Amino acid sequence: MYEKLTTEYDSKMEKVITSLVEEYVTIRAGRANPTVLNKISVEYYGIPTPINQVANISVQDARVLLIQPWDTKIIKDVEKAILKSDIGINPSSDGRAIRLVFPQLNEERRKELTKKVKKYGEEAKVVIRNVRREALDKFKKMEKASEITEDDYKDIDGEIQKLTDKYIAEVDSAVKDKEAELLEV
Repeated sequence: MYEKLTTEYDSKMEKVITSLVEEYVTIRAGRANPTVLNKISVEYYGIPTPINQVANISVQDARVLLIQPWDTKIIKDVEKAILKSDIGINPSSDGRAIRLVFPQLNEERRKELTKKVKKYGEEAKVVIRNVRREALDKFKKMEKASEITEDDYKDIDGEIQKLTDKYIAEVDSAVKDKEAELLEV
């Protein structure tokens, strides 16, 4: 019975997890991964455009990404965009393509990235708790308006808490997995 009422909040919490995982994919862990470029845009005909929409991005080997812009005139712009970003890699260009060599992460950088991962995890937990609060406020108003009974409210409160606990555990799991990936030597 309460599934219809809690589905909206389940989906909001699921989106938080999806967003967190997408954020974690952009954090480099010492291996070449094209997704680290997902948030980087380059000016292309006056419009900020994601790099993956103006170039072919491929993994050349475990530590090298190859970026081949379709229009070689924008190579300098792509290099500037990569340098401005916070991925911490210097691009090298041969005039037709750009290579990003992913260095082995040092201990200091691993710890820094681990802190960043934990911060994102905490932010996700806060958002999940805010969704819980929003849901409980809505159902409290429904109870005061006599749309649901006090017992229904308590049952819904329990369901919302179960959802919150489930998604908080997923955040903890995602944080733990990404930390393990970062600390792997």
